[in-house]
Amino acid sequence: LGACGPRASHCREDWQDISILNSNKMVMIMKKDKLAVQLYTVRDFLKTREDVVASLKKIKEIGFDAVQMTTCMVSMPEAELASMLSDAGLLCCATQEPGKMIVEEPGKVAARLLALGCKHTAYPYPHCPLESESDYVELAKNLNSAGRVLAEAGLLLSYHNHALEFERFGKRSGLEIIYDETDPACVQGEIDTYWVQHGGCDPVAWCKKLSGRLPLIHLKEFGILNGQISILEIGSGNLDWRKIISAASEAGTEWFIIEQDICRIDPFESLRMSFEYLLNEL
Repeated sequence: LGACGPRASHCREDWQDISILNSNKMVMIMKKDKLAVQLYTVRDFLKTREDVVASLKKIKEIGFDAVQMTTCMVSMPEAELASMLSDAGLLCCATQEPGKMIVEEPGKVAARLLALGCKHTAYPYPHCPLESESDYVELAKNLNSAGRVLAEAGLLLSYHNHALEFERFGKRSGLEIIYDETDPACVQGEIDTYWVQHGGCDPVAWCKKLSGRLPLIHLKEFGILNGQISILEIGSGNLDWRKIISAASEAGTEWFIIEQDICRIDPFESLRMSFEYLLNEL
């Protein structure tokens, strides 16, 4: 694995020893080889094939072993992309595919995942209006059907939230409706910590709520910069990362995926800062 930067001596291949009380025992909460990058973070550096090769190399040099694919990059055959990942020493841990394609062409999504050697995909953003409880119930029905097709191929569909799903309809939020109205065998979770917080909820509570149903989590920092709510490098904001990582680990999360939609500095440096914080500072 690549070096972790100036404090590389503190990085470990095994579980990090973090003193968190849980039933009076130690909880091991962060494993280096389960950290990944959502490539949307570096989307501006994925516009050509040459860009992709160079960016994957930089990500590997930071120390990552895995990436989640984004739709915001140059299009290429899956075989070519898989070859680039292999050459860089990176695993495709998950993808995000266009929402419309997931719902209407799940077989096509399954074929793409199998070609990439990847088990997970996530529905990234609502492709249809969500203005009522019935809208959410209909989306859940369609996601369930798509997820069943993927499950039959040995694959998993997860739902990626933003803030809009925390609008309430009676006693339930939109996100609660989606999970209530879908089968866990067909639809799992990809909680985004920033958007949960932005929506007025608690990322720790949502990790616990989705225990056994949370294979993926987007680690995204919530903070204030120049008086404005901002997405920041992990450790630069106000989320309680010890509690979040511990809760996600206990929930059975397989991949901890760093994503930063907007970077105030070079996005590769932002990724390095987040990577080093998670391994060295908790």
